[in-house]
Amino acid sequence: MKSPIAEYLRLTSSPAPAWCAVPLRLIVGFGFMQHGYAKLARGSDHFTAILHALGMPAAGLLASATIGVELLGGLAVLLGFLIPLASVPMAVVLLVAIFTVHLPNGFSSIKLLSVDSAGAHFGQPGYETDLLYLAALAALVLGGAGPLALDNLLFYARGRKPVAGL
Repeated sequence: MKSPIAEYLRLTSSPAPAWCAVPLRLIVGFGFMQHGYAKLARGSDHFTAILHALGMPAAGLLASATIGVELLGGLAVLLGFLIPLASVPMAVVLLVAIFTVHLPNGFSSIKLLSVDSAGAHFGQPGYETDLLYLAALAALVLGGAGPLALDNLLFYARGRKPVAGL
């Protein structure tokens, strides 16, 4: 008879831990692309005005760079393509967002202010979601892109096994 601890470890130790990267890639990649698309849909000049109001230098250049990082970086993560490289500018975008926008709003990303007949009303989000994105990017860099990654198809097609992370 196996001990309860051994049974617990067996249930929590996946035989294919690399598959854990797939849902991370899907949500991080889609999330970044959605944020980039939203900025484009509203008009990049709208986002440029926001950056200008925040006192960011070269607001137009930073707006274009941010949208590009969100769209292209998100696509790279979604496809599992060069994630260690793509994650650097993505992390920079997240850190800038934390320190210029979200930090004064505290940790929580959900601030329920009130509920009335029109529905729920929320306050400004904190930096919680940005930290979750940073943690997911770190997990993908350290643990690898997992199966179904474009890197596996392009770089490991000759029978070599992918490297787990950095």
